[in-house]
Amino acid sequence: MNLISGLGNPGDKYKKTRHNIGFLVIDKITNNLSSSNINNSNFQADIQKYASNLYVKPQTFMNLSGESILSIVDYYDIPNENIIIIHDDLDLPFGAVKFKIGGGHGGHNGLRSIDSHIGKDYIRIRIGIGKPENKGDVANYVLSDFTKEEFLQLDDIIDHVIDSIEALQKTSIEEVKSTFTIKAKN
Repeated sequence: MNLISGLGNPGDKYKKTRHNIGFLVIDKITNNLSSSNINNSNFQADIQKYASNLYVKPQTFMNLSGESILSIVDYYDIPNENIIIIHDDLDLPFGAVKFKIGGGHGGHNGLRSIDSHIGKDYIRIRIGIGKPENKGDVANYVLSDFTKEEFLQLDDIIDHVIDSIEALQKTSIEEVKSTFTIKAKN
């Protein structure tokens, strides 16, 4: 069993925000699948199952994502090497896509929560959202909607991430890094 989770915040208010890029990826993946819903309130998540994959959108709000992930991991006995977390990254320019296992959370509260619940040795897909001009405005920036110009590019970025997720299930992370990393310009 594989757990593929996009991070974000529940509710229409956050639907198109930078912090919800992980949810946007999961929505697009599951949009055309003949998946089944898994309804278990203990998971605190929207979960779609297709083949041996669980596509997860934690509904705990970003800062508590680890609670949801842990409950699913424990229930299905999913090892960390079968976990892929898709998240926004302020330290990468908009449109950049990078992959890694482990490492620090970089101030990302969703990752901080997951790390504290299951450890750090899971696969991370980092999607660049850029930085605000004023460093003190991070909270407002990540919770703001993408610009119209960014929205025009999002479909291609999300499709690229979906292709990388499929590749991660067939080959090594090193191969995926060399094939799917995008170094967007600042």
